[in-house]
Amino acid sequence: MPGVVQLVLGTGPVVQAVLWLLLAFSVGSWGIILYKLVQISRARRESESFITLFWESKNLATIHTASLGLKQSPVAQVFRAGYQELLQLTRAKRQAAVGAEGGFSTDLGGVDNVTRAMRRQANVELTRLEAGITFLATTGSTCPFIGLFGTVWGIMTAFLGLSATHSSNIQAVAPGIAEALITTAVGLVAAIPAQMFYNYLIARVHVLATEMDNFTAEFLNIAERHFLS
Repeated sequence: MPGVVQLVLGTGPVVQAVLWLLLAFSVGSWGIILYKLVQISRARRESESFITLFWESKNLATIHTASLGLKQSPVAQVFRAGYQELLQLTRAKRQAAVGAEGGFSTDLGGVDNVTRAMRRQANVELTRLEAGITFLATTGSTCPFIGLFGTVWGIMTAFLGLSATHSSNIQAVAPGIAEALITTAVGLVAAIPAQMFYNYLIARVHVLATEMDNFTAEFLNIAERHFLS
């Protein structure tokens, strides 16, 4: 380990700048990874609790009240959007029924309004869950090339130094090449976990997106059957 530290401290300014940039990418990606693991885990746990509550309870008002405490659940937020739109439609339907006696139109959009409200909220929740994850993809795809740039620069500098000393001994450039190769190693260290967790987190987000789609379909069936028929 001390030898590695000495190699890093002995690098030139360009290679050091590359190392600092790679370190920033690595720290940023690990911060996002830890935050997203906690966020998605809570979203999954609260969504499971909400779905269980939804099917066990028969009262939408009670479900809505309980959903207020599940702020991290995307499914609960989608339900709230549909429930609010459903309330507005049922109120307007009663008023329109009275107005129809006076010749007013009763075309309120029906289930289409609830569908749009729930899908709009699902998009909002999906955007929230995916926020920051693209940085992991950027880290995974760019850091190896940034590290490779540092390596190429370091090797070029080492061989330029060799030509300046008029020496053909490979031992004269071995330390410089070793210093340069550190950037490739650091680039891979930053990129590999970022890419792995990007794939994992995206898969978990897709599971939540599927749950929102499935719940939306079920809720719309219930709304159309009992409230908007």
